[in-house]
Amino acid sequence: MKTDADNRPPDGVGLVETQTVTLFEPPASLALECGHRLGPIQVAYETYGVLNAARDNAVLICHALSGDAHVAGYHDEHDRKPGWWDIMVGPGKGIDTNKYFVICSNILGGCRGTTGPSSLNPETGKPWGLDFPVITIEDMVKVQKRLIEHLGIDRLLAVIGGSMGGMQVLEWIVRYPEAVAAAIPIATTARLNAQSIAFDAVGRNAILADPRFEHGQYHAGPGPDRGLAIARMVGHITYLSEQGMHEKFGRELRRADKYSYDFGSEFSVETYLDHQGRAFVERFDANSYLYITKAMDYYDLAARHGSLEKAFQHVQARVFAMSFSSDWLFTPQQSRQIVDALLANGKHVTYSEVNSRYGHDAFLLEPEVLGRLIGSFLASTSGRPVIEDNGNVQPYSEAPAIQTAWTRQRVDYDRIEQLIEPGSRVLDLGCGRGVLLSRLIRNRRAQGLGVEVFQDAICECVERGLPVLDLDLENELSSLPSRSYDYVVLSQTLQTLRRPDVVIREMLRIGRFGIVSFPNFVHWKSIVQMIVTGRTPVTEALPFRWYNTPNVRCLTIRDFDRFCRENHIRVHRRIPLIVGRRAPIRILPGLRAEEAIFVISRQA
Repeated sequence: MKTDADNRPPDGVGLVETQTVTLFEPPASLALECGHRLGPIQVAYETYGVLNAARDNAVLICHALSGDAHVAGYHDEHDRKPGWWDIMVGPGKGIDTNKYFVICSNILGGCRGTTGPSSLNPETGKPWGLDFPVITIEDMVKVQKRLIEHLGIDRLLAVIGGSMGGMQVLEWIVRYPEAVAAAIPIATTARLNAQSIAFDAVGRNAILADPRFEHGQYHAGPGPDRGLAIARMVGHITYLSEQGMHEKFGRELRRADKYSYDFGSEFSVETYLDHQGRAFVERFDANSYLYITKAMDYYDLAARHGSLEKAFQHVQARVFAMSFSSDWLFTPQQSRQIVDALLANGKHVTYSEVNSRYGHDAFLLEPEVLGRLIGSFLASTSGRPVIEDNGNVQPYSEAPAIQTAWTRQRVDYDRIEQLIEPGSRVLDLGCGRGVLLSRLIRNRRAQGLGVEVFQDAICECVERGLPVLDLDLENELSSLPSRSYDYVVLSQTLQTLRRPDVVIREMLRIGRFGIVSFPNFVHWKSIVQMIVTGRTPVTEALPFRWYNTPNVRCLTIRDFDRFCRENHIRVHRRIPLIVGRRAPIRILPGLRAEEAIFVISRQA
């Protein structure tokens, strides 16, 4: 006879056990943000993998509102479902337990083994209920820090968390900057907006209005199950996206072909929410829901420190912030605010807005992309980037018609590399797969940052260990501080832009010098091809067919010269080039040069 274990994937962590430890025993109780003290505090946690001899491979995972310490594996052979992030944690997965010692603990105020409102009040011998002191995200992280110390770990390789877990990640790098090497806040915010607070308030009011709530002392009889279920239903709606709900449910009826003309649940989406509510009541405590959502509402890094920029002044960790395109609860813009504040402080930051239709819950449902990004970032933090780059990499996202076209790019890169002073700060706009940026960091000791929008290219940059920002060059550069870089590079990207004038203005604001390279569209080979064949030219400098070319602009060396004059841009160097020849062209450069490099700056 088959058991549930027979149907489990073979690549998980297997059976795991929740452990408990008692911390903050009086008189060394925990000083809470609300002014009260709490202790002793029991903490439930799970660990996966092995802590190495240097104790520097520990990864702490912070769970979201409805999560717990059980992040991966199974508790016994009869479990039907694994831990809540089993798709990400395990041997060979994004958070590889063959490499890292992974820790996840249930938060303070929770209901899955850590002290919370459903725990016994040592003074009364009864559940705390609403007598439990109000707790905050800050308090949760203080308890996690003591747990990490209990485990004999001084510095975490990384802290990772999504949603409310991401708030804990931010608190970690601000409160304990020396204790974290890397941080990955996912689909999170530094403070809730009014809309999110409003949703939390509706959920809490549903619980408080349930006649079985009994002022929080409901543990002796039936609890406020209906109120908690409604709170979960409201919350769950915010975790999904309109597109995802439409694709999954549409307007389908669940058990009939026509309307019943009553007030029962008949649409598929209604019965789905009913199920989510019932399932949540079976595993969660209503009082914990009240306390945890209130903790989220109170969290506000900017208010506590004067501004978000001031909050991040002392951050030492490498930070990789992620958001999701369809998340309307914690929007990409909220993640961008975190990224912008880190950039304003000159911190090492990477950012990716992952394209997903799953809404806020995407961090639980996109294992391929997240696994690749998280795994690569952890590897580079450990000093083992996934790609050991030698620079000989195809720079194009798809194969060009001229297969030797990459040699043109190498000439371009060689000359740009020579133009960069050693140790300079370099911003590479449209960095692609990070080939040039990797060379500049490796050969010129540059402090580099890339900007790119294509997901696969961003993944490859992260695999190289490069910091990269997922930004639209034509609309999202304004957040980068003025004069924050020595050089801003726009390599073979100018001709792909619809608003090149805007991008050039921004690059000259951000950097002391701009380096721009582009193909010369009136190179003699292109002219001859058009005259002889009557077709759009395909050369090593213009290696794509008319239907798949990324180029939307046709410009020449003279065109760019005139643009600079008309816009009061100073040209420091003008370098016309031919493929296979490193020396610049002196005679008839307008016809003989296949491409050109300009070094420019704003006029004084």
